[in-house]
Amino acid sequence: MAGRVAGKIKLQTVDELLGVPEIAGTQEIELGRIHAFPNHPFKVLDDERMDMLVESIRENGILNPVIVRPDKNGDYEMISGHRRLHAAGIVGLSKIPAIVKEMSDDEAIIKMVDANIQREEILPSERAWSLKMKMDAMRRQGARLDVEGTCGTECDKLGKKTAEIVGDSVGLKARQVQKYIRLTDLVPNLMEYVDQKKIPITLAVDISYFDKQIQQWVYEYIKDNGFLKPVQIAALKEQPNLANTTQYNVISILNGALPQKSSSAKVSLSEKKLDKYFPPHYSAKQREDVIIQLLEQWSKEQAE
Repeated sequence: MAGRVAGKIKLQTVDELLGVPEIAGTQEIELGRIHAFPNHPFKVLDDERMDMLVESIRENGILNPVIVRPDKNGDYEMISGHRRLHAAGIVGLSKIPAIVKEMSDDEAIIKMVDANIQREEILPSERAWSLKMKMDAMRRQGARLDVEGTCGTECDKLGKKTAEIVGDSVGLKARQVQKYIRLTDLVPNLMEYVDQKKIPITLAVDISYFDKQIQQWVYEYIKDNGFLKPVQIAALKEQPNLANTTQYNVISILNGALPQKSSSAKVSLSEKKLDKYFPPHYSAKQREDVIIQLLEQWSKEQAE
């Protein structure tokens, strides 16, 4: 029997099985050679959306390459694709398709923010820190206010302020940009409460103007009482000098700003008590009418 020459069987890698696409201009880079962007404000969470992304990569591979830039050590810094990188690791990929771009630090910050801030779901803290990073980068690049309040770059021809330029790029008004950036002055615990919708953004902006110690006391007040009302922060803002105040004083101000409960007496008459004075066949309405008549008569007598 003629011998068969068995051909070598090439086993596919996980990357090949899951489909790392051949996209023009992309490179396949090992996951371990890509590190996160410094102070990256967007959270990578193992939540339901991450589960969906992992499942998508298992079924279809990575459809959109990440964007990275070379670092000084011969590796790469992630610009756009932190969630895809994390999901690729969960799936078991060893490499990921990436577009490598040379960028300055400020160019990388702006690109990173622009690539992430348009996501469908973004936390207030993520929006706040990313807007601050972008505005700082633009100012360093020259798009800052000069003494006359106009931009220092080509944008100054439009007479726009830096906040307006940043806002235009993300679909926000300048005032909204400034409010979000104010949130970065909150202590971390209060910022977390904003993300959890325990504190409205407008109220959080007011709190951000207090020093860190008072903010911490406000946080502890919310934690202990489960609420904080705008009227309480308004009362705290009206205090002439909080520099040397104490936690006890802050709590007293917050509590004192709450509307006082009515101290009016409540009178309750049981049916058993009333049965002594009314015939059995009297309805509740008839009893009420008699009581009202007697009270009116008594009131007139008191006035005489």
